[in-house]
Amino acid sequence: MIRIALVGIGKIAVDQHVPAILASSDWDLAATVSRHGFVEGIPAHDDLGRLLAGRPDIRVVSLCLPPVPRFAAAAAALNAGRHVMLEKPPGATLSECHALEALARRHRVALYATWHSREAAGVAAARDWLSDRTLRRLHVTWKEDVRRWHPGQDWIRQPGGLGVFDPGINALSIVTSILPEPIHVTRAELEVPANWQTPIAARLDFHHPGGAEVRADLDFRSRADVWTIEAETDAGTMVLSEGGARLTVDGVEQAHGPNREYPRLYANMTRLVAEGGIDMDLAPMRHVADALALGARHPVAAFDI
Repeated sequence: MIRIALVGIGKIAVDQHVPAILASSDWDLAATVSRHGFVEGIPAHDDLGRLLAGRPDIRVVSLCLPPVPRFAAAAAALNAGRHVMLEKPPGATLSECHALEALARRHRVALYATWHSREAAGVAAARDWLSDRTLRRLHVTWKEDVRRWHPGQDWIRQPGGLGVFDPGINALSIVTSILPEPIHVTRAELEVPANWQTPIAARLDFHHPGGAEVRADLDFRSRADVWTIEAETDAGTMVLSEGGARLTVDGVEQAHGPNREYPRLYANMTRLVAEGGIDMDLAPMRHVADALALGARHPVAAFDI
């Protein structure tokens, strides 16, 4: 078994990472690092540097910290010769991500920028279905309640926190996985609350090389979760719903399955550790960076988390 340390014991770590690690025969959760959180029965630490110095037996570090402080932790782990797994988004900026990849190559260790939504049950089938069809229109609707999914997490509205793009990047990770052709952002409308530094809602238009209409509507103020990607083609209409877990074509279900996203991420990481491989696909993050660069900002009323 591979000994792993989980850094940042917040909601996503407790809900997804811990169960996936504990259920796997490949992994041994050997330690946690967090200022406040812990996992019952697992040695808890409050300083990553001391953990790296004192536990050379821990080969892998999985980072669940918010994006802004993540670079320093990832760099420390890579410089200590540890393999590193990054919760999405892999950093606060593209430059940080490129720097981490360079460090991983220098130290010849594995580095994995994870995109959990790509591992949803319907995504691979959607990619296959779209591969030989002509796209006419694709519309992303990605809406959820920030107060439910990020209660009290003030970092998400601060610089580098991404705001609505924290969940929206999940949709973009799926779109960049299932479309055969590359797309890029041409227009963005961003709604920014008076007490936020990041957008709470966004509407994006994309250029598609085949001339298809590609748009995304993201909102962090929805009382109901709506995670849907609809693609109209020359041979029918495909809908990915439930965050990618359900695929229908012309109303007929093609794929549906339980949430196995994080177990699949850790299976991927097992392979990367064995190979010393690097998987740093930054396509979803490029779309976010382009949207923030091009976006017209519209002030809206203050919104407390």
